Amino acid sequence: MIPTTYPDDATMAQMTARMLLDIRAVHFDTDTLFTHASGKQAPTYIDCRKLISHPRIRSTVMDFLTCKVMRAAGLEAFDNIAGGETAGIPFAALVAERMALPMSYVRKKPKGYGRAAQIEGEMPEGARVLLVEDLTTDGGSKLKFVDAIRAAGATCGHTAVVFYYGIFDDTIDRLATHGLTLHWLCTWADVIAEARRAGDFDEATLADVERFLADPDGWRDARGLD
Repeated sequence: MIPTTYPDDATMAQMTARMLLDIRAVHFDTDTLFTHASGKQAPTYIDCRKLISHPRIRSTVMDFLTCKVMRAAGLEAFDNIAGGETAGIPFAALVAERMALPMSYVRKKPKGYGRAAQIEGEMPEGARVLLVEDLTTDGGSKLKFVDAIRAAGATCGHTAVVFYYGIFDDTIDRLATHGLTLHWLCTWADVIAEARRAGDFDEATLADVERFLADPDGWRDARGLD
């Protein structure tokens, strides 16, 4: 069912941050660091995949994401919802269900057998595609998925995520240069504000995390990390 009512952006951001904290998808540890996919260490980690295991929260967050995209882009702006392999696939399916649209997914690279397809499902030539993912950091992975969608003959001018890091100044402009508009529900700033309000983490940890997010390379350099 297509949601037709929703809170304002600020309320959705605060509520999404609260739900991510409630399901322990947010991890802050300034002593035992997390290694990210880039190989770099950080005191932060967020696991939006945990949403799929919490039906009530999952449903609310997907309602929010669907409504935010429809408000920004229009109710008839898309013909197909695509998920990026692998984290984006369940979220794309949930958004597609709400918008009553076909769903497909995009592989990170063409599979090396059969049709050697990179797009799975039906994505007709000329289809207007919304790319759905769990999160974005600097937007780099989104561009690869969008290029694959466009190479298949469809168009893609919008991507939607639950969580956007919001710490890299050029992300929005970088995506815009590629003809892509980013829609998101909450950022690290929203999560930290909600964690501080509710006391989910001690102030010393939150302050150190804020220092890291303000200057990740400088924070690592001060600790002798690569």
